[in-house]
Amino acid sequence: MLKIKNFFLVPVLFLALTFTVFPQSISKTGTTAAKFLSIGIGPRANAMGGAFSAVSNDATAMYWNPAGLGDINEYQGVFNYTKLFADINLSYFGAVIPLGDLGTAGFNISALNFGEMEITTELEPEGIGTTFSASSYAFGISFARHITDKFVIGANVKYIRETIFNSYADGFAVDIGTIFLTPFWGIKFASSISNFGTKMQISGDDLLVRYDQDPTTSGNNETVDAFLATDRFELPLKLQIGLSREFEISDGNNFLLAIDANYPNDNKQWVNVGGEINLFNKLISLRGGYKTLFLADSQEGLTLGFGINYKLQDSFGVRVGYAYQKFKFLDNNHSFGILLTF
Repeated sequence: MLKIKNFFLVPVLFLALTFTVFPQSISKTGTTAAKFLSIGIGPRANAMGGAFSAVSNDATAMYWNPAGLGDINEYQGVFNYTKLFADINLSYFGAVIPLGDLGTAGFNISALNFGEMEITTELEPEGIGTTFSASSYAFGISFARHITDKFVIGANVKYIRETIFNSYADGFAVDIGTIFLTPFWGIKFASSISNFGTKMQISGDDLLVRYDQDPTTSGNNETVDAFLATDRFELPLKLQIGLSREFEISDGNNFLLAIDANYPNDNKQWVNVGGEINLFNKLISLRGGYKTLFLADSQEGLTLGFGINYKLQDSFGVRVGYAYQKFKFLDNNHSFGILLTF
């Protein structure tokens, strides 16, 4: 009983310290580009409220904390699909390759699809009969390695591109993370920085306009070709600090508890919490969590989900999962995923 009490004291002290050292700042919501990079990946992590930086131990670690790749010693392939609001959906594909003593490598692709949209004008607000599309992509390469048997570090380097009609913006970013197995009751401590990279600026044919340098003067050239200049926007940089710990309930059954503190550059700070109950040697997993605790005007909240982990052979297994995420005003999100191990 004493050990359990001491363990629950740690998250309390952790939260007090983080919000003292990193006080609430002015919100800069809506001021960054490539915001799709902030959408959580994978039904397991999403069902646990996004509290996953210290848990990351599968192919989705390339998104949450690339250091988690260091504890993967099998080949993995993952595909996740998240249905968002307004016919928007996010797909994610990743593969992990263990390299023995060298470490673990992987690659990943994220794709946000908005579907076809009607082109409207000031004179024809109902549409002109043609459509356009918009999309966002990220292509990443990851690597992680153990520095000691209890400390692992990893990185994910990615190319980002967003398009809308005939315009686009692109950039590069890196995610860096660490995971440390502390000597205190089996607690894992993690830290990660996501989307540290270049600013993004829109360019393309849609910015080409006809320009009259001096409309007050007659006889001058009124059709000079010119490009509109747009601002350069930062990526959604985020620092995460997390803790996780497993509790054995009985033989073959355990409970995983995780907590993450988040410090973004385009919003105020918040905390995610989540848990997972694993039954029958992790054959069935029940998950739940809560997102954006302590964030004023939060639009997110409860998360729920489940997973099934089935070994077809000693060397081949299938994991499927589902996650539900509640939103205050927008449609609730649903995430589906399948992970193959071999």
